[in-house]
Parts: sequence; C-alpha cells; structure tokens
Amino acid sequence: MRQAIQALGWATYIFWIILIFFTVTAVYSAFQLKLGFRQPEVSASDGTLRASFPFSIANGGLYDISNLNISTQVKDNLGSHISDSSTYVQLIPRGSNVSITHGMSINISQMTTENLSYLLFNDSDFDVSFALKLDYANAVPFRVSTNFTMPWGAPLSNLTIDSIAVSPYNTDFKATVSVSFENHSPFSLDGTMRLDLVNGTGGLLGSGTAIIPPHGGNIPLEIIVSDPVNIEEARLYFTTSVFSYGPVVISLV
Repeated sequence: MRQAIQALGWATYIFWIILIFFTVTAVYSAFQLKLGFRQPEVSASDGTLRASFPFSIANGGLYDISNLNISTQVKDNLGSHISDSSTYVQLIPRGSNVSITHGMSINISQMTTENLSYLLFNDSDFDVSFALKLDYANAVPFRVSTNFTMPWGAPLSNLTIDSIAVSPYNTDFKATVSVSFENHSPFSLDGTMRLDLVNGTGGLLGSGTAIIPPHGGNIPLEIIVSDPVNIEEARLYFTTSVFSYGPVVISLV
C-alpha cells in the first residue's frame, strides 16, 4: 500500500511538472505569434460584393496551430440577415509563416428584396459579428469573438428628379427630364436607366433610356409624349452589372 501511495505521489508530481512546463512553454509560444495585415480589397461582379481581408500568421512558437476557423456574419442595423462567410485552415505548423485571406461576400441582388431595398438608396451601417477559433498544440482551444460596425454606402443615394420641362415638338411634345443620384458604394455602376412617364391611371405617356454615370451625377433625358398635361409619375428602372431594380416611383404633382 505504501509503495502504491508513493508511486501515486510521484505520478502526481510528474504530472504537475509536465503541466507547468506545458503552460509556461505555451504562454511563451503564444507571444511568438506574429500577425501581419495588408490592405483589404473590394470588388463587385455577378451581383456580388466581395471584400477580401489578407493577413499572415508567423508561428514562431513551439507548438502547431490547428483547426483555425474565422467566421463573419453581417446584418443590417434592423437585424435582417445579409451574409455569412467563413475561412478554415487545418494546420499552421510551428516555425511556419502562412498567408491567409478571409473573404466576405454580400449579394447585392439580395438587396432588391422588399426588406433590404432601402439599402440601394440610403447610407447605413452593417453590424458584423466576428469569431475566431483555433486549437493550440492540439490540446488548448482558443476562442475570441467581437462585434463591430461597417459603413455601407448606397449606390443610388439622393435619387431625385431635379427638373422636368415640356415643349412643343413637331405634332407632339418633348419632355426634358433631369435625374440625378450619388454613388456612395465601393463599386462603379455600369448599365442603363429607363424612365417611364405615366398619367394618373398608370397609362404610359412616353419612355426614354440613358446610360448610368458609373460614379453618379446628372442624367438628362428627352422623352416624346403625346399628352403633357396629365404627367403625374416617373417610374425608374435600373439595369446594371451588379443589380437590377425597378420601378422606383417618383410623384411629379
């Protein structure tokens, strides 16, 4: 019995030595980790806004890093879901330097839905939930999470009809319309805008199409109409390489 107790005591003693050694070396190794960040990149194509966040991890410690998982969830300030993104790295060996890019995607076409369409016309802030998980030395889990806001610039901010004037044109009339907007988004708009002039019952009086200024500005249109007296609404339709949306109804009375 005495030998068993003595052996148990030695085992406990050795266990604590190993635990203390591992803790000290793990803490030391954690301070040998170096993070490097590069300039984020933003691009838009096929109706998707992509933000890339490149960084590097230099693991100068004594242990491997495994199961690195970075995840982001984006919501508007009303709580509506916009996107989920994640990046997974299986292993970062000790003594290595690994470059990683976390990509976050936002479907701009999704913003044409009813509950998010206001983001096409109004600047706002997105609420971003960030979480990082990893296992250190295949034994110690590490978790960190935070929340932050990310500004959103509307591609069709301050969309207005600045002026409309009607003048005789042959046997009909010509409506000269000036439309303007400001593109506060990180991408340029390539496409066209169609403007329909309608009467009080929704009848089409005339229609015109113009090229959209990529970064916003004034859009002049000349539209032939047969009945200038009853023009009550302008209906705008946008077709771009990033999204399509319409009609945007603007009252002219």
